Amino acid sequence: MNKELEHNFVELLEKHQNIVHKVCRLYTNNYDAHNDLFQEITIQLWKAYPKFRGDAKFSTWMYRVGLNTAITLYRKSKRTINTQDFNGVEFKIKTEDYDDTEEEQLKILYKAVHQLNDIEKALVFLYLEDKDYREISETLGISEVNARVKMNRIKTKLKTILNP
Repeated sequence: MNKELEHNFVELLEKHQNIVHKVCRLYTNNYDAHNDLFQEITIQLWKAYPKFRGDAKFSTWMYRVGLNTAITLYRKSKRTINTQDFNGVEFKIKTEDYDDTEEEQLKILYKAVHQLNDIEKALVFLYLEDKDYREISETLGISEVNARVKMNRIKTKLKTILNP
């Protein structure tokens, strides 16, 4: 793989790595699982990057790959996932420490969201990231109308979880 492609990937990953951290926070419950999922998503992004055409924004593509990786990994958690050696990348990625000291409200929200199914989690995540329904539907591969209906149902479900 050429050096310019590697350099561009590392720059984009460093710029948008909080997207991956947010996906990891949504689908994991502890530090080690968070780091494992972060690594797996990074590897999948790296493997898919040469095929990134730029039809969508890099961040939208990154959400899609990250969410799909998390959903696939945890749906098939009994199977082992083959990973690729990432040490061959010439440009080392600087990681930022993820601040896990969120306010109490965020903890409550994450606890409620963890009770949702995988697709519902992804939908809430994108909604909370202020993505419009068009972008949510593109990222999740569902219709815009379906995204709206699902989100309304999730809001009702979350209200009953948070206010029993």
